[in-house]
Amino acid sequence: QVQLVESGGGLVQAGDSLRLSCAASGRTFFTYAVGWFRQAPGREREFVASMSGRTRNTNYADSVKGRFTISSDNAKNMVYLQLNSLKPEDTAVYYCTAGSLATRRLNDYDYWGQGTQVTVSS
Repeated sequence: QVQLVESGGGLVQAGDSLRLSCAASGRTFFTYAVGWFRQAPGREREFVASMSGRTRNTNYADSVKGRFTISSDNAKNMVYLQLNSLKPEDTAVYYCTAGSLATRRLNDYDYWGQGTQVTVSS
């Protein structure tokens, strides 16, 4: 069983940066694929970034590529999402997730955090 708790969201202006953190429980957490999804009001939850379990290869949605960076600290059981050059359209609740495969499909992930709100003003 894995538990995930996100933090680091907030209200920022366009062009600003934020770093989201995801604290994970479980001794074997480093073997899981991890990802970040987001959900804006009235929209479906969408893929943002993922990192595979063993090789730590990363993958990004086109809308965030070059601006967002996913990383992890296995010793601390932490996953991060660095958000740079934020835009108003990045406003959403951001969710940390973990599973056996690093895919873009929401249903492939088994564990989810409660989410953290990111609001970007213009």
